[in-house]
Amino acid sequence: MKTTRLIATIAFAFALLLSFNAEAQKFSGLDKSPMDAASYPSDYKVSDKLIKIVYSRPQLKDREVYDLAKPGKVWRLGANEAAELHVYSDMKLNGADVKEGTYTVYAIPGEKEWTVILSTDLNVWGSYFYNEENDVARITVPTSKDDESLEAFSIAFEASDNGVHMHMGWDTVRVVVPFTK
Repeated sequence: MKTTRLIATIAFAFALLLSFNAEAQKFSGLDKSPMDAASYPSDYKVSDKLIKIVYSRPQLKDREVYDLAKPGKVWRLGANEAAELHVYSDMKLNGADVKEGTYTVYAIPGEKEWTVILSTDLNVWGSYFYNEENDVARITVPTSKDDESLEAFSIAFEASDNGVHMHMGWDTVRVVVPFTK
């Protein structure tokens, strides 16, 4: 009888040990294109934001911008998931009304100009499912060059006279998108 209990106890302990390992959480490694966010105002102490974008930051790693963001093709504006823009107050982009809410941001890069698109698509990975019918606004803006090279795709906001400008940079390419009130 004691032997049976001993065997049952050992079997129970072994089964319990296996069940703990089966339920162990698996964590993935660090993303090669980490997510980031930019907002205006950028001060973390100011909770009353006007605009915020969440995007992933691909890095050049000895590649060219236009090898990663193909000219003339819709691009997700970053890496992984398409960038999502949160507008906390009604604004305008190129004269089109952009109501308070969340939008996916796409771009069509070009060497001399980029077309930036706001879409009602949400929770989109990449730009594979881009649907022009869901466009809210689009604007074509010129590119410029800077002396400083940025390894990682970057976005920042800056106040303007009548709204806010979204600055994008990668390598020496710079793009400014004007949002107005």
